[in-house]
Amino acid sequence: MNDKIISLRMERQCFTNKANEDEYIKLYRDTQPGQNVYWNGFGQPPTLTFRGDFDDIEFNRERQLDRRLLKGRFSGGNLGWIVPEDMELFAGLYRKPLTKTTHEQLQVLELIETAGPFTIQQIKEETGMLVKQITQILHRLQEAFLVYEDQYDGEWDRGWYRFAEMFPEVDPNKYTRLRSLKIVLQRFAYRIVWFDTAMAKSFYKLPEKEIKLAVNELVTEGILAVSEAGYMLTSDARLLENYEPKKMNFVYAIHRNDFIYKAHEHVLKETIKGMTEDLDYDHEPLQYLLIDGEFHGASVGHFRNGPYDLNDIVCDLPDAMNRKDEIVEAVRTVNYGKMPLRFMGKEL
Repeated sequence: MNDKIISLRMERQCFTNKANEDEYIKLYRDTQPGQNVYWNGFGQPPTLTFRGDFDDIEFNRERQLDRRLLKGRFSGGNLGWIVPEDMELFAGLYRKPLTKTTHEQLQVLELIETAGPFTIQQIKEETGMLVKQITQILHRLQEAFLVYEDQYDGEWDRGWYRFAEMFPEVDPNKYTRLRSLKIVLQRFAYRIVWFDTAMAKSFYKLPEKEIKLAVNELVTEGILAVSEAGYMLTSDARLLENYEPKKMNFVYAIHRNDFIYKAHEHVLKETIKGMTEDLDYDHEPLQYLLIDGEFHGASVGHFRNGPYDLNDIVCDLPDAMNRKDEIVEAVRTVNYGKMPLRFMGKEL
């Protein structure tokens, strides 16, 4: 890919110049919904690892406590955290209205609407339903933006509220899907610089045909410009004409909930298969290697509660052995100091 695009992407992602709190807040908004580190325990705040010049997990923990970050079910029904002022925007993007309601769904909803908030345990006591059944119902009501789970800390015992009670000023019908997409795709384009519709689908988990419709309207309006087989902001197309790419020299081990991984997930899954299919030990990708602005491999092994099994590091850099120490250290850093067993198949 064009060196200019990669360099500007790393700038916009705050990998090359770390973000202060104000810059981080803008970056977080543009890369919503935020998620915590993949496979990293219950109740952890979301993070944009390696971007801030401060501890962003603690910063986001404070934002959760102050309800400056709100929890919901968004892309693909996954949990994520958004800023309150974007609740209507993300309702337009992800709300799945209840069409065929069950008796049990109505029972739980009526309970919360008339006498809530309730914890799951309290709903069990009131209805006699199983916790598993209640949880599934609440998740579906959550996707419909009918209930809200008030998780402002890492505790298990959380209250479920009527959505309209928690957010009386929010109109879940304010934005159509198309209008919401046109807004978030401009933010996505700013932070990723160049993208195609498969990348947007990979991150937002929405039908590609809807993304293409939104992109085509943005192109017609002159906001996006066609660039090779993808798109970028028209303003960036002009900016890049005289842009000087920055020299980059870094290795980051990126977790699988990270914004930049998610935008490339569809490609990276296939790439890593070709690099690991002949390994005769556990080789699930644990973290992906972002080297000088591009992905070039992964740490592989097995996820566990506790330290992961770090069985190997695979890498497709031509000079991978020359950067072995740097790559191993990047993996060790995000695995609490644990050393991988191998590098490129050779025992360490």
